[in-house]
Amino acid sequence: MTSFAISLDHIQAAARKLEGQVARTPTRYSPKLSELLGAEIWLKLENMQYVTSFKQRGAYVKLSELNDDERKRGVIAVSAGNHAQGVAYNAQKMEVPAIIVMPQTTPFTKVRQTRRYGAEVVLVEGNDLAAAAPHAEALQAERGLTFVHPYDDPAIMAGQGTVALEMLEDGPANLDYLVVPIGGGGLISGMAIAAKALNPQIEIIGVEAKQYPSAYQALRGIEATSGGVTLAEGIAVKHPGALTLPVIDALVRDILLVDELAMESAIRTFIDLEKTVVEGAGAAALAAVEANRERFRGQKVGIVVSGGSIDSRLLSSVLLRGLVRRGQLVHIRVHISDAPGVLAQVASLVGECGGNIVDVAHQRLFHSVPIKMTDLDMTIETRGPEHVDEILRAFRKAGFEAALISRIEEGDLA
Repeated sequence: MTSFAISLDHIQAAARKLEGQVARTPTRYSPKLSELLGAEIWLKLENMQYVTSFKQRGAYVKLSELNDDERKRGVIAVSAGNHAQGVAYNAQKMEVPAIIVMPQTTPFTKVRQTRRYGAEVVLVEGNDLAAAAPHAEALQAERGLTFVHPYDDPAIMAGQGTVALEMLEDGPANLDYLVVPIGGGGLISGMAIAAKALNPQIEIIGVEAKQYPSAYQALRGIEATSGGVTLAEGIAVKHPGALTLPVIDALVRDILLVDELAMESAIRTFIDLEKTVVEGAGAAALAAVEANRERFRGQKVGIVVSGGSIDSRLLSSVLLRGLVRRGQLVHIRVHISDAPGVLAQVASLVGECGGNIVDVAHQRLFHSVPIKMTDLDMTIETRGPEHVDEILRAFRKAGFEAALISRIEEGDLA
């Protein structure tokens, strides 16, 4: 049998340490997602932890193992947000000084929450953890701090593995698939060890953002290409862990890659169908199941909702972009004469069709229109594509030249 950094015994010991320290988040059957995806969908809602992610688990287990001297000197971590909050929150509870080094692109809400938990936050240039790591290493050496690794640590792996213990105890023990996001691999490696020990037949499927396929490429001997800005900053890791990668290699059946639009769509689906807020990384597993429906059709599928720390402005943009893609918020341009009363006539036509004008702009200067004509750009709220066609027909019937400027896309998850 392959030897890993931890075993089921370590994960069960971590679970005992975590009793009363972290929430036993719901493992919930989703009738609506099951109907949508043609599979029996079970959600593990780690976005309902106090720090809104599973990271609270591993951080507590790691900090609980510090000796008195290590606690006094303090800890340091590198994180794009969720690990930071897990370390900061538990350090505050245990009265351990904490420094968190974060990339400048970390969402404001995660920076703000980390500071709220009492940690010293150091922001450094760069888009990901690799850019922040050298600065953290220098601070660690300078101040004699204990480094709390976000994933490549036996205590962290064991703590994260408790997610699988709870899923298989609180939901079906005979799940066919367990779909788990991958950043550095701490969550999926811990969960895979626990799940495979309890149910050898279960298939573990990992999910990575297409821009950060670090484990996918490492296991296939492909040159690393990870980089760039992603909605799923929580799993934007350029290199998987030395301890986690062997577990992924041995126990994870497959790694699926999801693009940015798929994760946006999954965030909206969680809002629309489950009435729950998730971040990009937290939506990755659902995005993968949606993109591979035939693979999971008719199966019992456990989906890990790993986190819910999403910036309010970003969430607003995701929801509005979804309305545009579904044709519920459209940009229509109408060519009209620049004369009194014409704007009112156009507005009346929209109202008579049941549309709601959200914004209006006259374009007299920047388009190639005759001097006595103007382009009227309107943002209109509609019921969907058929309603848009109805409004356009009404304009043309009234003698106006009208065109849809925005793009309606089919196949959106919600």
